[in-house]
Amino acid sequence: MTALGASDIPDRPLRARLAELLKGIRPWDDQERVHLAAAAEWIAGGAPLHRVQKPDVPAMHLVSYFVVLDEFDGRLLLVAHRKAGLWLPSGGHVEPGEDPWDTVLRECREELRIEAVPSAVSGTRPFFLTITPTRGQGRHTDVSLWYVLRSAIDDITSFDEGEFEAIRWLSLQQVLAEPEDILDPHMHRFTRKLMAAIAHA
Repeated sequence: MTALGASDIPDRPLRARLAELLKGIRPWDDQERVHLAAAAEWIAGGAPLHRVQKPDVPAMHLVSYFVVLDEFDGRLLLVAHRKAGLWLPSGGHVEPGEDPWDTVLRECREELRIEAVPSAVSGTRPFFLTITPTRGQGRHTDVSLWYVLRSAIDDITSFDEGEFEAIRWLSLQQVLAEPEDILDPHMHRFTRKLMAAIAHA
């Protein structure tokens, strides 16, 4: 097998867009720095970016997470994801040809029944990036762009019950007090980064 040249790589405009988005993320710690470098290499290398068959084809694919924050109350929303068996932010797989922000817009309507409104923390750009092996059947690796949205607690009155068992609003300190093994494995790191961003806003 020969290496791909730049002209052979599919979806070049999208890959350029993703590379730009990654450069705009200021790494929180060494782990995020490593993940950003690995994601940049994966995007530039020409490997498939999008899931084309549930749950694990290809074995590594792109996800948009969105963390909904009530900026007045200082609480964020987590959902009990039925398949993952964890409390996670909302989100979904980026479809072929779709900008990751458009994934946020689509999934927010589908999962939380609201329009996505970007938070002042990072606007329509991703705030955090992780690379995470999933658990359970059909294990694969998610390359996840984390966005921050804003919404009042009272604005979310229903959710996709086929995908989520329940939803919870937690203060940032309450998130950090939750056991790591019931959350996305990077949730504590994200929360600390968000707390620092809010403190310096």
